[in-house]
Amino acid sequence: MILQALTTELQLGKLDQFLARLIDLSITAGKHILTAVLVYVVGRFLVNLINRLVRSMLERRHIDVGVQSFLRSMVNILLTVLLIISVIGALGVNTTSFAALLASAGVAVGMALSGNLQNFAGGIVILLFKPYRVGDTIEVQGLTGVVREVQIFHTILNTFDNKLIYIPNGSLSTSVVVNYSREGARRVQWTIGVDYGTDISRVRQLLLTLFQSDARIMQEPEGRKPFVGLDALADSSVNLVVRVWVKTEAYWDVYYDLHQQIYELFNREGVGIPFPQTVVHLQKEA
Repeated sequence: MILQALTTELQLGKLDQFLARLIDLSITAGKHILTAVLVYVVGRFLVNLINRLVRSMLERRHIDVGVQSFLRSMVNILLTVLLIISVIGALGVNTTSFAALLASAGVAVGMALSGNLQNFAGGIVILLFKPYRVGDTIEVQGLTGVVREVQIFHTILNTFDNKLIYIPNGSLSTSVVVNYSREGARRVQWTIGVDYGTDISRVRQLLLTLFQSDARIMQEPEGRKPFVGLDALADSSVNLVVRVWVKTEAYWDVYYDLHQQIYELFNREGVGIPFPQTVVHLQKEA
């Protein structure tokens, strides 16, 4: 309409009115631009200030690292969107129409990115219920590793051979997750075979004495004392089940160390360790 009116005035030869209208429009546009620049500068300063305050508050409260990164990114995104809307409003654009357009675009994008929205919701569920935290060793979907980071859409898993695996939070929130780090203690178990005819009581005492000499193995409470019991009478061996409790971080060290120590102990004490044998009988022809 404005351009049509200006064109009409030019056609009528009203040059003075055209110049006056052009000057008014320039002044108004200049005011809007200056206001928008001022709003952006002040808004950017406030956004950075609020981001620093949020980071400081989260660190003071010793909130989980994964939750901190998730919340900081969310706060920054929301503040940036608000700043953009404020700048557009300062330019004289009707923000109501813009908000409606933004909402419509959001619905369209949401339908196109429904999988990512599911991952986003899964990330919120993980951060709320905390089935695992950054630094925990977990097993999920046949994968085992240490949780390195919990992002908005993915959880990053660092495997023991130093590979990074990005697992969608949506599938993680609905999968069976085994957390090896949550509890402070874990039970180590072996099945050990000895020869038939071996004195089981003597072997049991040898093993218990070995366990008592290892400071990493718990001796109390009652339910976590070392245990040695007869498990099965197998085809070629008497199988003993051996269970001890250790701190979670010492699990693998104890598992491998005790394997070697038990083998050396049996060799010193003359305890036979059976192995599969095949007996072949040759029939002599008459």
